[in-house]
Amino acid sequence: MTNNSLAPWGATLLRVSLGLMFLAHSVILKLGVFTLAGTAAYFESLGLPAFTAYLVFAAEALGGLLLVLGVQVRWVSLALIPVLAGAFWVHSGNGWVFSAEGGGWEYPLFLIVLAAVQAMIGDGALALSRSIDPRRLLGATTTAATR
Repeated sequence: MTNNSLAPWGATLLRVSLGLMFLAHSVILKLGVFTLAGTAAYFESLGLPAFTAYLVFAAEALGGLLLVLGVQVRWVSLALIPVLAGAFWVHSGNGWVFSAEGGGWEYPLFLIVLAAVQAMIGDGALALSRSIDPRRLLGATTTAATR
């Protein structure tokens, strides 16, 4: 027996929790704990230009807010995957388990999967705007079950 009546609420739970995670990592961690200047210095220590720290901060803060509010969720989720891929790269040499020194790679990888799933399942309930379904852009038809 298949009952999809809770599926929109599951998508909403995923969307809001993913958005809050991005807000926590941007506003609380990068801005509040490390400061933007400190985050930029860390990015430089990785061999990245300092300005990329500000871009990542902005992407995480804006993307997190848009996810929580439910604005173009599919596209925001896709746009945040490169940011998560960068975090995966940063932590890839630290081994498994995020509690290891420097953090492990499984948490960023898991977040990549969550963002990809969010992009696939869409907005959920209580979204401020409905995402443009990528299948519509390709000329495919959708049904109520796939929205």
